[in-house]
Amino acid sequence: MAGPRVVIIGAGVVGAALADEISARGWTEVTVVDQGPLPATGGSTSHAPGLVFQTNSSKTMTELARYTVEKFCSLDVDGKPCFLQVGGLEVATTPERLTELRRRHGWVTAWGVEARLLTAEECVEQHALLDPARVLGGLLVPTDGLAKAVLAVEAQIRRATERGVTFLARHEVLDVLHTDGEVTAVLTDQGEIPADIVVCCAGIWGPKIARMVGMNLPLTPLAHQLAWTGPVPALAGQTQEAVRPILRHQDADLYYRDRFDGLGIGYYGHRPMPVSADDILSFDEAEPMPSVLKFTEEDFETAWSETQALLPATREAKVEEGINGLFSFTTDNFPLLGESRDVKGFWVAEAVWVTHSAGVGRAMAEWLVDGYCSSFDLHECDVNRFEPHQLAPEYVLARNCQNFVEVYDILHPLQPSGDPRPIRTSPFHTRQREKGAFFLEANGWERPQWYEANAPLVEGRTIPTPNAWAAQFWSPIVGAEAQVTRETVAMYDMSALKRLEVTGPGAAEFLERLTTGKVAKSVGSVTYTLFLDHDGGIRSDVTVARLGRDVFQIGANGNVDLDWLTRHLPADGTVQVRDITAGTCCIGLWGPLARKVLQPLTQEDFSADGLKYFRARHAYIGSVPVTAMRLSYVGELGWELYTTADQGQKLWDTLWAAAEPLGGIVAGRGAFNSLRLEKGYRSFGTDMTYEHDPYEAGIAFAVRLDKGDFIGREALQRRKDQVRRRLACLTVDDPHAVVMGKEPVYDGDRPVGYVTSAAYGYTIGKGIAYAWLPADLAVPGTALHIGYFDQRVDAVVAEEPLFDPSMSRLRG
Repeated sequence: MAGPRVVIIGAGVVGAALADEISARGWTEVTVVDQGPLPATGGSTSHAPGLVFQTNSSKTMTELARYTVEKFCSLDVDGKPCFLQVGGLEVATTPERLTELRRRHGWVTAWGVEARLLTAEECVEQHALLDPARVLGGLLVPTDGLAKAVLAVEAQIRRATERGVTFLARHEVLDVLHTDGEVTAVLTDQGEIPADIVVCCAGIWGPKIARMVGMNLPLTPLAHQLAWTGPVPALAGQTQEAVRPILRHQDADLYYRDRFDGLGIGYYGHRPMPVSADDILSFDEAEPMPSVLKFTEEDFETAWSETQALLPATREAKVEEGINGLFSFTTDNFPLLGESRDVKGFWVAEAVWVTHSAGVGRAMAEWLVDGYCSSFDLHECDVNRFEPHQLAPEYVLARNCQNFVEVYDILHPLQPSGDPRPIRTSPFHTRQREKGAFFLEANGWERPQWYEANAPLVEGRTIPTPNAWAAQFWSPIVGAEAQVTRETVAMYDMSALKRLEVTGPGAAEFLERLTTGKVAKSVGSVTYTLFLDHDGGIRSDVTVARLGRDVFQIGANGNVDLDWLTRHLPADGTVQVRDITAGTCCIGLWGPLARKVLQPLTQEDFSADGLKYFRARHAYIGSVPVTAMRLSYVGELGWELYTTADQGQKLWDTLWAAAEPLGGIVAGRGAFNSLRLEKGYRSFGTDMTYEHDPYEAGIAFAVRLDKGDFIGREALQRRKDQVRRRLACLTVDDPHAVVMGKEPVYDGDRPVGYVTSAAYGYTIGKGIAYAWLPADLAVPGTALHIGYFDQRVDAVVAEEPLFDPSMSRLRG
């Protein structure tokens, strides 16, 4: 036996995958418990229809699915395969869906999975039951297919068992025992199992198990209809379980799969049917199993009518059986992976469907054994990513039901979430509404994208209208606000960005250990620096301001940063970390006239020498106490001005009264994003993630290898001379070909990378797209193409930054 004592709760497709992967890495003192029998335990795995479509807007989710496909293709049980690789076909019956399939083709191509777009005739060749008059075209992924989920569980149980893993069926978990903030054992109805690590893979029961350690999982089990037809005459004589591609008809919220001479039909178009994890029956109480509820025929009527229209051969068949099967949904459609913030050793791998199961098993095994995941970027999946309001039961239920309704909808990248909204408003909200702000949402905050009050500024300016897709949630006012920022001065609401305070006598030493830059400098210093994982991957980029001997303020990217800091706190209590975001607010005052606005309002010296670039100080702006940091994310002279929430509106009014006579404006996020790309500023989570290092991402200037040890330093020393890819700046001359991000980049006909952030540069008069490319192509002057729906957009690698490379405007 080797490794710590691990108890995995749940022997479905995720728990079995984790047991297999973790034992393959040498941890074999592992026990897997489940309340049901093996290998069909009665959870979602036991009734899952098994369709595996790899296409996803998230690179991580596609890669998790791709690994699942690869692994399942290698598994069998006594010669019976665990994966039927029949391919996956998505069809369009409307022009809008056909356009969407071209976008989806771009995603899957960008992430490196083979796919091709089909004509209507080619779709019928692939799936002869389709009515050729209904279909306009399709997307085929040849490596998609049908996972035999229960067989895959059995295969992985066998492999893990051979390595020494113990599987205990018919063991109901009654409690997860913990002492002094650490797990000690799992209590079952048949006794206590000692544990150093507990991993909850309980699926639809996950919230119930997590509450045993005081953890709140934003997961809702929702019923999803699955029906099986009787024999379809057109399929008579089919002796193989599946020969046609799995099929999605997303215009009608439907999917299909073969089952010998009949079909399985899955439907998302019915009303949401949420169920509390506490109300799910036990295995012995349920018929036929806990995750299967009674089929509600009336909810399926539309699905059956549409099926007969799309697949006319089904008119000669009947629906012979059906279920309302429970699956897990989350508020942002990503899994819940990671360790509890409060109870050490309690981990979750929840809200994982069969499609991503083996990938998640591998990711979790790496994370547990090595301390980090090297195969996948998990920043979107971290269970500690949520803000407090995102864990509220009302919010969780509403968003999870909405995600069920929208599961196959065409969603724009900027499309705001629905109710409940608004949730968080900055102190400037009233003033913003008075100026006609068009709000989008950021971490629950209402954040202006542009202001209708600025509409007169558009007249006389050259502001090209982008293509129809990019023009959604856009206004020419965005361009005017960007240009005026560079001409005069603008006020930006920066309150939605996370602000953390680190204090205590050990704070400087603590932050030196966690960051790549030198932060233990003089009071008033501000440092742009990075958090790295142990493998040298970028966990976040942050600004660290030293506001006192033992007081630091961090401009962070989200709750995962707070969690990272909290996990590394010294045990001696010499450092404290707290989230100050809700009690504070921030205005970015930026533009060439920013000093003319600010200096008359204060007795402090805000001259170029009085407060230098990347310095901070406390001051009064009028009667408002602020922390002023000379930073600019738009590449213009100016300051980030922080105050407490109660004085935010007063700060706004004071600045606006001084800015308006000088031609100043208030500006929104649309202009902000354009300006930051002109300046080449990266955005964590979009331009760079855990899978990238500072040398690849073009931010090596934030690394001080000579400052002493820090997390990730040793790995960086190995990686710095092995750069094989780079984040590069591309420019596009066509003013209407504004891409949105996640599109593939081509060198000739060869896909070589993908776009991260993109916008039109209203100062430089070109489209801008940052993209990950092989290092040998990330050379200024290299001509490439961006795949955008059915177009190839000409693009050229450019020197960066595109605007003010001398930094004279920032430092003036």
